[in-house]
Amino acid sequence: MVVRNWVPQLEILRHSSTGGFLSHCGWNSCIESISMGVPLATWPIHHDQPFNAILVTNLLKTGTSVRSWTRREELVTASTIEKAVNTLMGTTEGEEMRQRTVELRKKIKSSVSDGEPAREAMESFISNIIK
Repeated sequence: MVVRNWVPQLEILRHSSTGGFLSHCGWNSCIESISMGVPLATWPIHHDQPFNAILVTNLLKTGTSVRSWTRREELVTASTIEKAVNTLMGTTEGEEMRQRTVELRKKIKSSVSDGEPAREAMESFISNIIK
């Protein structure tokens, strides 16, 4: 399905049938995808996106590259996109990415639980700005 206008991205990422997320790798999209346990097919366009794509694919290993930044001037073919989707959804490598993403999701959720440092820092910040 192709949707040309705004979509409820978090609801889609949260849905159990979502097998991957083709993303330009803006920071919010990366965080939202990982926090929902969904691996990424990365397609950076500009600004911070190439760095985020490298973080996702090379360091966190929670995604695969559709197009690397070094090849940004090249046309991306349908077969290139198909290969990335197949990697995410139909290979052992893709399943390993999904497992790593789910583990990161669990760590993120636990870090913002009551009594955890991230939660306390957020509550402290909020109390300071509403004074």
